[in-house]
Amino acid sequence: MRLFEITRGRAIPGEMAEEAKTTVAVKWQGKQFSVSVPDDADVACLKRCIEAETNVLPSRQKLLNVKSGPKPADDDVLLSSVKLPKVVMMMGSTEQSIATVAKAAEAAPEVVDDFDVGVNEEVDCRDREENQLKLRKRIDTYKVDGLNPPREGKKLLVLDIDYTLFDHRSTAEVPEELMRPYLHEFLTQAYQEYDIVIWSATGMKWIEVKMRELGVLGSPNFKIMQLVDHGAMITVQTEKYGMFDCKPLGWLWAKYEQYSEKNTIMFDDLRRNFVMNPQNGLKIRPFRKAHLNRDTDRELVGLTKYLLAIAKLEVRVARFDPTDAFQFILLTLHTPPPLAGCPIHGAEPLQVGKVHRGEVRNT
Repeated sequence: MRLFEITRGRAIPGEMAEEAKTTVAVKWQGKQFSVSVPDDADVACLKRCIEAETNVLPSRQKLLNVKSGPKPADDDVLLSSVKLPKVVMMMGSTEQSIATVAKAAEAAPEVVDDFDVGVNEEVDCRDREENQLKLRKRIDTYKVDGLNPPREGKKLLVLDIDYTLFDHRSTAEVPEELMRPYLHEFLTQAYQEYDIVIWSATGMKWIEVKMRELGVLGSPNFKIMQLVDHGAMITVQTEKYGMFDCKPLGWLWAKYEQYSEKNTIMFDDLRRNFVMNPQNGLKIRPFRKAHLNRDTDRELVGLTKYLLAIAKLEVRVARFDPTDAFQFILLTLHTPPPLAGCPIHGAEPLQVGKVHRGEVRNT
């Protein structure tokens, strides 16, 4: 394969200028430019062209809409074998900008929430009469339209935003740089078996803007059923932690009667957010300091395998056991196949069974 050419008015002498080429439009950080590659170029060649134009190393580049089937195209895939979009969306940072941001991030103090419920701690909130009254009031007064109708036979997946899907504290030139790695792949796979709700403790305008910026709303590969903001949350009071807000899944179950504690799972980086429904919540690692961690964070890869593994299982909520972090007893409708690796928090390959401290274990 011959060397590439950038079509920015640069003259390339000799036979290379006569070689058949394909012009590709690329958008990066709000700016659009064109690169020209040989007709027999692969994705790696395209990335080298983009590097010459942007100084972003190929290993740092993510071509968001260059796909081979449902997955991002590997570097050795020929461009002629993929359907190139009109404009290739590229995400990535130069080494200089990464070094600048990393230096600032290292110097900055770690920003964490003020508290969270302990792993083995039982907080008695769900059955208290005052909390049930607050929940019923939210069901009666908080009204927000769904984006898409629920699908028959699907389970329900409820996702937080801040530190779960997005690093909202760090700074970046474009929002995509703060997006958790594999987010679109995760949502695409989860959508096969789950209706998806995004529930954030912020306002609806912020949720809509952020989800559009990250390409979550309007994706051709998945649909979001419902956005929920802080208006559906209730305030609970505990002896140890005082008052705090949480996300009662009962609001969703009242709005969508096909969902219940038997077919709903919620991912959040704060355990206190699902204190009203501890048996339906899974705390995941927070995604912070995106510029330092986005090349190594694979939390959504493991969670994708976990969701698909339990999708065909019937879920029965067991009695709350404070020695377990997560209390799902999964009853197989048929013998489940072995999981070919389920790297949730370093778990070894196992068959699906009991969820215990963020790992899939045999029952």
